[in-house]
Amino acid sequence: MVRLALALVPALVLVASILVSGCAPVVVGAAAAGGVAVAADRRTTDTQLADDRIELTASKWIGEKILDQGHVNIVSYNKLVLLTGETTTEALKQEVGKLAAGATGVRDVVNDITIGPLAPLSSRSNDSYLTSVVKTRFVGEQKFNPLHVKVVTENGTVYLLGLVTRKEAEDATNIARHVSGVKRVVRVFEYIPDPPPGAPKPVAEPEKK
Repeated sequence: MVRLALALVPALVLVASILVSGCAPVVVGAAAAGGVAVAADRRTTDTQLADDRIELTASKWIGEKILDQGHVNIVSYNKLVLLTGETTTEALKQEVGKLAAGATGVRDVVNDITIGPLAPLSSRSNDSYLTSVVKTRFVGEQKFNPLHVKVVTENGTVYLLGLVTRKEAEDATNIARHVSGVKRVVRVFEYIPDPPPGAPKPVAEPEKK
């Protein structure tokens, strides 16, 4: 698979997630809750379900592999998997990436896992706080539908995912980068054109490398 390039901008944020796999420190991205969120999502219903299956499958495989040698966050959006967190070795990082890529339906994997000790719980709590602040700012600014942008924060870095227009991407980035405590923003967007009124839903345009 060809990895999508990560667009870096000074800033940060982490998405709501649920801890799974018993003692294995693996986190999967939380699915959108409620009929309104599902209806507003630009992904098809089948794709949303596929993303849930990818996260659960990859979480199980990766949890069994890393045990206490890392902490990995797994988020799938439009069948693009983002991996963040920490592992003890580069070899383990690469193995985790291969496991994620092997889940049914995965189109691509962005492996941004760092090599080093596990982040303390205080850091993860701060990431959750920053995520909530960023998402609240998205709602308050009213520049775009906040349900179209998924926010994931890891050690002070905010990852933004979604099917968005170029303007929505810029607005989301600018809002996130001005949240106090954010170190940088990493964009993992796929872009769609601005449709004319009444036009059918456009096809996603992957971010260029």
